[in-house]
Amino acid sequence: MAGHSHWAGIKHKKGRADKLRSNLFSKLSREITVAAKLGEKDPTTNPRLRSAIQAARSANMPKDNIERAIDKSEAITDSNFESIRYEGFGPNKSAIIIETLTNNKNRTASNIRKIFQKNGGNLGTQGSASHNFEQRGVIKIDRTDISDEKIFELSAEAGAEECFSKDDKHIIYCKKDEIYNVKNLLEKNVKNFISTEIEWISINNVIIPNEYKQDIIKFLETLEEDDDVQNVYNNIINIK
Repeated sequence: MAGHSHWAGIKHKKGRADKLRSNLFSKLSREITVAAKLGEKDPTTNPRLRSAIQAARSANMPKDNIERAIDKSEAITDSNFESIRYEGFGPNKSAIIIETLTNNKNRTASNIRKIFQKNGGNLGTQGSASHNFEQRGVIKIDRTDISDEKIFELSAEAGAEECFSKDDKHIIYCKKDEIYNVKNLLEKNVKNFISTEIEWISINNVIIPNEYKQDIIKFLETLEEDDDVQNVYNNIINIK
């Protein structure tokens, strides 16, 4: 998990901190459990599990929670989780992509559809919104772990396409099929990874007028609070 709601330009303050923290831990735990169920229980040989554990640690999830999530993979042999993508449009024709991890796709589809309807959006079919994005590998590293100059050098040597430093993190972009190859090379010199994910990066952006600001914030927050939603992407870059 990489922050879980991916805002291209809008920044918002999170209220209800305890509830949101619990919600985040629940989603991280689910990803750890599914990653462990689908592959090896050893994160050194299971890249998806290793990335999920690193994301959990970055979110300050207790070690016991992580271990329980791994152990739970042995107990969910009858539960088949699916990764399902939903696409649609929010206020001012903003494009939205929602990635879910669910063991009940009828429940998830119903919940997502209701959220769109109640917030003036329209849930579309797969492909209706994704042409506004491209998928890229995105690796985020704690900026205190390595200097800007060194990570730029290492990223270039590892075959990354872009690397820049912003706020408290380094952000590295690469081809989605190369993400774990790039990360494996970086791991020789880097310990603290915030996240390693294939993300939807907007290429056709929209500007939301200020009158829609609170509506879009409420809409996106409601989406990300749903238990089955793992990631939310949008193509909003600014507010007038």
